[in-house]
Amino acid sequence: MKLQQLLSFTRKAVDDYEMIQEGDHIAVGISGGKDSLTLLYALHGLRRFYPKRFELSAVTVDLGYEKCDFSAVAELCKELHVPYKIVKTDIAHILFEERKETNPCSLCAKMRKGALNDAVKEMGCNKVAYAHHKDDIIETMLLSLIFEGRFHSFSPKTYLDRMDLTVIRPMMYVNEMDVIGFQHKYNLPVVKSRCPVDGLTKRQDAKDLVKELNQKYPGCKNRMFTAILNGNIPGWPDITK
Repeated sequence: MKLQQLLSFTRKAVDDYEMIQEGDHIAVGISGGKDSLTLLYALHGLRRFYPKRFELSAVTVDLGYEKCDFSAVAELCKELHVPYKIVKTDIAHILFEERKETNPCSLCAKMRKGALNDAVKEMGCNKVAYAHHKDDIIETMLLSLIFEGRFHSFSPKTYLDRMDLTVIRPMMYVNEMDVIGFQHKYNLPVVKSRCPVDGLTKRQDAKDLVKELNQKYPGCKNRMFTAILNGNIPGWPDITK
């Protein structure tokens, strides 16, 4: 996927769900993975021509794993003239050494988002951009169906009233395979995950299931995504108005 195509998908999501307003200060949550680095490129590129002016910053929550070096990410942000902050935490130590969690994902996500949102507010941002793509939205819907018994997925835009912060997901129309292609084409400085349960989660099971279904029933992944967009899910903005 070329940058122009990435910007087209991003612009469509931003316009469809009114994710950006004049004067916004948006923080990109950067894990170091391919998705968040692609999002950084997308919003940096969009800022150059989008009619509503906005500021852009970047934040990484360092979970405390050894050998996680974000210096290449810092260099990229410097090249793009995007202010970058790394928040040091002991989340990995708490999860795997103190609590010895066998299913750490939910608690990790809660602690990571808490640290990220606090840092975003300290930087004076009013919005934070997450790098969830189309596949993430579909997989979350499947997990909700299987484990919660409801048809649900996270919203493209969510206002957190307790934090006075808006979460946006500008890559919601982008396929993961396109992100992988973008990563290789632009040689993104990906920081390898050091999490011991990476690739062994229920989300990975959902990813494998979607792939299997789409191979057996070609096109079903896109049809599932269309069902989500048209599903009147509580909390989703109504773009028909």
